[in-house]
Amino acid sequence: MRDLVAGMRYLGKGQRWVAGHGRWWGFGLIPALIALVLYAAVLTVLAIWSGDIAAWATPFADGWGAPWQALLRGLFVALLFAGGLMLSVLTFTAVTLLIGDPFYEALSEKVEESEGACPPSPDRPLWQEIWIALRDSVHVLLRAAGFGVVLFALGFLPVIGQTVIPVLGFCVSGFFLAVELTSVAMQRRDIPVRERLRLMRGRKALAIGFGVPVVLLFLVPFVAVFLMPGAVAGATLLVRDLVPGEEEPPAAPGDGMDQLGTGSPYGGAAPAAGGFGQAPAPFPATPGQQRAPQSPPAPYPHPPTGPGSSAGRPPAGW
Repeated sequence: MRDLVAGMRYLGKGQRWVAGHGRWWGFGLIPALIALVLYAAVLTVLAIWSGDIAAWATPFADGWGAPWQALLRGLFVALLFAGGLMLSVLTFTAVTLLIGDPFYEALSEKVEESEGACPPSPDRPLWQEIWIALRDSVHVLLRAAGFGVVLFALGFLPVIGQTVIPVLGFCVSGFFLAVELTSVAMQRRDIPVRERLRLMRGRKALAIGFGVPVVLLFLVPFVAVFLMPGAVAGATLLVRDLVPGEEEPPAAPGDGMDQLGTGSPYGGAAPAAGGFGQAPAPFPATPGQQRAPQSPPAPYPHPPTGPGSSAGRPPAGW
């Protein structure tokens, strides 16, 4: 539940970001408007020809009497158009991202810069970036289509097909839509599409919480156009928290932060060269000679006394 709420919050954060950066919001509308015109034309054709498609797909019902033939073909038309809408929602994002790859790449970079650091993009030409985006989108859409075919068939089941299956359809659509929207920031990090899917499957609730509201809002005419820039911004913020950041580089020698207990006769951190220099020796050492560690002097021995002692005698050999 926490991830579901967090996903919704990312969508709200993205919309607030573009609301505070009006120029970038208008910049992101251009590819969405182009895609809207294309999809409006396709859905209009589908609505006009849906009856003929239903009759062609159900020839076994030609001899059925009323009202069964009309009910079957009416249900087929409803499911066909609903499937077309769902497919439009999924492919709208992919097509819009392809049309507006330079637009949304610049928008996503601006969002990351405003949040701190922006990872550098791979050094590839624009045509290669578009080709990778197209290939990855086809990979995601084929997976989504596989789920769509299964859900479409299950939609004919009584009761479950009209209650549970539509809910599952929205969840599946939301998940794959989140994968598509995060592709801009993921591609900048040079994360392959299979790894993106793995990351999103690891946080399904987060992806669904972000994607399902987008699916529902995109079903409203013209709303997709106005929300697309904010959806890309929100997906970028989601990726910043989803993908682990780069680890801090290890401390370089000379920064004065050597590990405790090394390089110091006192068990502490010795200043490194280039900082405060080497730790001074306790006493001046002869050049080229390493002075041994100092130890406390032994107590002075008392000379032996008594008969037979050698006290006071000169050393042997004198």
